[in-house]
Amino acid sequence: GRGREEKKVEEEEEEEEEEGWHGLYPGHIPTSPLQKALLAAGSAVMALYDPYRHDMVAVLGETTGCLALPNLRDKMKHHPEGYRILQERPRIRLSTLDMSRLRGLPDGSLGREYVRFLEDNKVSPDTRMPPKFVDDEELAYVIQRYREVHDLMHTLLGMPTNMLGEVVVKWFEAVQTGLPMCVLGAAFGPIRLSARKLQVLATELVPWAIRSGLNASCVLNVYYEQRWEQPVESLREELGILPPP
Repeated sequence: GRGREEKKVEEEEEEEEEEGWHGLYPGHIPTSPLQKALLAAGSAVMALYDPYRHDMVAVLGETTGCLALPNLRDKMKHHPEGYRILQERPRIRLSTLDMSRLRGLPDGSLGREYVRFLEDNKVSPDTRMPPKFVDDEELAYVIQRYREVHDLMHTLLGMPTNMLGEVVVKWFEAVQTGLPMCVLGAAFGPIRLSARKLQVLATELVPWAIRSGLNASCVLNVYYEQRWEQPVESLREELGILPPP
């Protein structure tokens, strides 16, 4: 019976290999529109209940991004720097970052301020979830890129990772990307803030984030890895982000 068992194992392995082959990229999980809707609803509830559930926020972004993601990809395709990013597919991870070089850059440069942001807020670029539910390999990269430059948005906007800072960045990203997940985060994120913080948010920070988001060129069209030496101020000006209040 040993030969039969071995054959069975071989067949199972072949099946597994074939199954893996159906995915569009490593980790891809094919889902029907109904499954996406259920995932979106469930993850929205969880993400609103606990905005720090990054996994739920990630699922929400993927299952609701069907209109916004192609739009973002087209913006990248029609921009020389964005197009190069789509072709070369750079990744922002600890394995691709030369942290000691970035630490050695002058104060005020994008690289130095980015590392400062990561260290001050005890965050790592490697905590970003890889996409699973986006049914297009190129769009999966677009949402991956959006996630990996999120911390750079904090750096550019000068916002910490506390609830207030996250909400401000989400408003900026909502206007910039049109991703429903950002819109939801922007709208419901402030629920937990104190009255004083809400006042600052409503009167100063949100209007600034919205104006900046509308005014700025697409933040996915910046090859950040080739701009570490650039002063944050000059990149802000180049993109059209208004000076923070």
